[in-house]
Amino acid sequence: MNNINLDTLDIIAFIGYIVVLTLIGLWYGRKSSTDSNSSDDYFLAGKSLPWYVVGSSYIAANISTEHFIGLVGAAVIYGICVATGEWSTVIAFTFLIWLFIPYLLTSKVLTTPEFLEKRFNPKLRLIFSVVSIIANVFAFMGPVIYGGALILIEFFPISPLLACIIIGISTGGIAIWGGLKSVAFMDLLTIIIMIGGGLAVTYFGLQYLGNGDGLVRGFAKMIEVNKGQAGWSADWVNTNTPNILKGSSAGDAYNRLSVIQPLNHYSNPWTHWVFSFFYIGLWYTVINQTMIQKVFAAKDMYHARMGMVFASFLKLLLPVIVVIPGLIYFAMKPDFLVNESWKDMSDSANKTYIVMVNQLVPTFMKGILLAALFGAIQSTVSAVLNSTSTLFTLDIYKMYFAKNENDSKYVKVGKITGVIFLGLSIVFAFILATVTKVNLFILIQALYTFIAPPFSAIFLLGILWERVNGKDALITVIASFAMAGFLKYLEFGPLANSTSDFANMIKPFANQGLITWLFAMLVCTISAFITPPALPAQTGDGLIFTINSNALTEGLGDTWYKSVVFWWAVCFVLLVIIVLTFSIFL
Repeated sequence: MNNINLDTLDIIAFIGYIVVLTLIGLWYGRKSSTDSNSSDDYFLAGKSLPWYVVGSSYIAANISTEHFIGLVGAAVIYGICVATGEWSTVIAFTFLIWLFIPYLLTSKVLTTPEFLEKRFNPKLRLIFSVVSIIANVFAFMGPVIYGGALILIEFFPISPLLACIIIGISTGGIAIWGGLKSVAFMDLLTIIIMIGGGLAVTYFGLQYLGNGDGLVRGFAKMIEVNKGQAGWSADWVNTNTPNILKGSSAGDAYNRLSVIQPLNHYSNPWTHWVFSFFYIGLWYTVINQTMIQKVFAAKDMYHARMGMVFASFLKLLLPVIVVIPGLIYFAMKPDFLVNESWKDMSDSANKTYIVMVNQLVPTFMKGILLAALFGAIQSTVSAVLNSTSTLFTLDIYKMYFAKNENDSKYVKVGKITGVIFLGLSIVFAFILATVTKVNLFILIQALYTFIAPPFSAIFLLGILWERVNGKDALITVIASFAMAGFLKYLEFGPLANSTSDFANMIKPFANQGLITWLFAMLVCTISAFITPPALPAQTGDGLIFTINSNALTEGLGDTWYKSVVFWWAVCFVLLVIIVLTFSIFL
């Protein structure tokens, strides 16, 4: 053991979780693993998932080491503003519940690239499939396995390569064998463990800060120190503000407890909070196959919609688990905050959650927390791996190589490609573990803002405006990726050492995402006016928004306690209260 002290009871708790999780995966995947099973069962769980599994599996796939390692660490450095990505997702889910789910489900597609083919053309389906597969390997699975390797190295004296291999195989194996139903029902257990374990860290952290006077006193101290108005925290904020607000000077004001940050904030300017749905959220929550595959697998429209309402409540809770611990740790004044350079500080912050578990959590509970961390890795890798093999099998192999094979052949191809993609992810994770020093949350968010904007733009315009055709969408995607590349060139080239207002606006990756998305919207709009309108077959029922569609009012529940409208309204009111608290009251 290197840094973490595990008792026998901790090991029993962790092994018990692994055994139960494996049994669940084997039980629900037993049918999907047979050669006689249909590809619908393997890739979409036979479209049988109830709402609580849809919501749990969606969020479990979303929570990963990016959160427990990267987001907690980012909260230590940047403060509460890093929670905006989680809370703003409730807005994205709102659009998904009320607008996009009806059209995705009534279009009768199995994957989002298939929807893009129906709405635009086969070329766009292929491009989106290829980009999605690359993103899944390098922006999802690779960084998540890397984060898991960081955890494993803290527990055992093993090499980074071996850690990456162990994490990759142990988390992806059952997904390859059992398909989506295995993944989804394992996620139900995982989300329970992650929430319970995550809340425990927050509880013990506040108790520690309270120094025997209880949670309320601990919370008050957390707020007091994070305000950065006195003592060492004021010195830290004054010294490091130039690293957080591009173009600022030492001593300039920075509010760690505000969700509204200026345009020159490196990771979370207010534009990211307000507009992130448009340039990331649409892609991530609606047309990202890893996420939306759970919705496609729902029993019906009601279970799809209510599942996303449940996911919205979980998103409101998530920062209590993976952001507040970062604020608590900042208040504990870890040594690296005052003894390390800014570059090394971010790398050390990645270990925040592990250190808090080791220092604050009692025996047996520590094993549960280790299980929660493993569950976060397992659920994400499994979900991404399943969706990646789905994309390759149904959108590339079936479309271009073998249209009329029997279902068992497609299942076999899905399993083989799953092994290949897992191997590539392990290699990339090893590179991250040995070559780079980067905050995991920042890395993944930067990749999102590069990949998402072009597809978010064409999907939004395509579903709202019937004039947009396949050529418009294709031109937009190509031009927008060129723009995203140009902005990266400016950031690391001509503007690398500039402190001008223009440079400070361009350098934050969130602003780059917004600029690329606005550019994409403009290009697509201009192209749509120049080219002929889309064909009638590309704007039929389920492919474009119409206010008179019956699907918009389908699956809303028949009583108040089952009402999608009621529970969504409750969730949205809670969101407003949270935003007001961390922008005005604190």
